[in-house]
Amino acid sequence: MSDRPDWAVEGRDWPNRDVSRFVTVDDLRWHVQVCGTGPVVLLLHGAGAATHSWRRLIPLLAEQFTVVAPDLPGHGFTGMPPGQGLSLPAMARRTASLMAALGLRPALVVGHSAGAAIGLQMVLDGRCGDAPVVAINGALQPFAGAVAPLFQGLAMGLFVNPVAVRMFAAAARDRSRVARMIRGTGSLIDDTGIDLYARLLRKPGHIAGTLGMMGSWDLRTLRRTLPHLKGGLTLVVGDRDSAVPPSVAADVGKSLPTARIVTLPGLGHLAHEERPDLVAAVIRDAVLAARTSSTPA
Repeated sequence: MSDRPDWAVEGRDWPNRDVSRFVTVDDLRWHVQVCGTGPVVLLLHGAGAATHSWRRLIPLLAEQFTVVAPDLPGHGFTGMPPGQGLSLPAMARRTASLMAALGLRPALVVGHSAGAAIGLQMVLDGRCGDAPVVAINGALQPFAGAVAPLFQGLAMGLFVNPVAVRMFAAAARDRSRVARMIRGTGSLIDDTGIDLYARLLRKPGHIAGTLGMMGSWDLRTLRRTLPHLKGGLTLVVGDRDSAVPPSVAADVGKSLPTARIVTLPGLGHLAHEERPDLVAAVIRDAVLAARTSSTPA
């Protein structure tokens, strides 16, 4: 049995499977979903997720936009990059290379949780112009104080320990544990969503990709350079998010006064899965605002 999710098994009835494709860029084989027409909106999921996280949002956006949603490196059906390929700069670079291979340039980057950090890094590195970013419960705050090395070291230690990774994957066979974990983020999602998360979390390769990313990241540099962001930034906040506290968005707003904060009452960390209609409206507004600001007076 493969450690990685298998497209013929775990992906047999994958959401929006009809728009999935596999693209090899350099040394990495990507799973990416592309559909719709119009300005390009790039969707970047969070740690531990995959394209299924956007399953209800993609059809809504495809009515007006060309939607591109990849499984990030080490996640879902995308391969595990070698070496330091799970660091934040490397993931931003690889994602930009994927977009170049597809011949598409984002008009807007949407990132959930850790995906927001990747999107912002791409823009700050000049890899997609001054495209505005919508961060949904963005994980943009480094672990604080003396505990930072502990948490980062713990994630990396688990990543390099195959026994620990397999134990975590084995625990995910209990669907009720996965459901409790998701409820712990402050979100209530449907049974399909829980089953899809469980399907991935039972695969050690997917777990390793998540832990490796967490152990490799250093958000301090991103936070220091964030005030230099030229494109717009919309911070979408679920006020019941218990994974990334709403205070993170407020703190980012202090360092970047031009950022706009949109609070979604009653929603948790997976706000885009709970109410994709509300998130789609925010995304449409962000594209419209970017068009208006670029139109000569």
